[in-house]
Amino acid sequence: MPKQPYILHLTERALWDAAREHGTYEVSTRGRTLQEVGYIHFSTRDQLPRVAAFLYGDDPGRDDLVTLVVDPALLDVPVKYEAMPPEGEEFPHVYGPLPVAAVVDVEPWSGARTPG
Repeated sequence: MPKQPYILHLTERALWDAAREHGTYEVSTRGRTLQEVGYIHFSTRDQLPRVAAFLYGDDPGRDDLVTLVVDPALLDVPVKYEAMPPEGEEFPHVYGPLPVAAVVDVEPWSGARTPG
């Protein structure tokens, strides 16, 4: 069975810092929790710039964003690739809390900034 590629989640550094203290991350997407949505939104590396523009495009100068890099093999909750409107592109969704131990890297996000 081939290894699944890492999945990515863009978030605010303060939310990630809080998750590290609690042991799990439970934010679905900007302004919405896992409990409200039912899963945590993730993306592939190729999808991440579009997701960032959609979620944070109104505030391109933010420097407090980080990308959580997650190894799906370290999760004990389901990961499902599901179609999202309007084009029906499939995005990974994690159906449960994200254990901090499943995050294999945290990358600063610079792609949301505009030059100059």
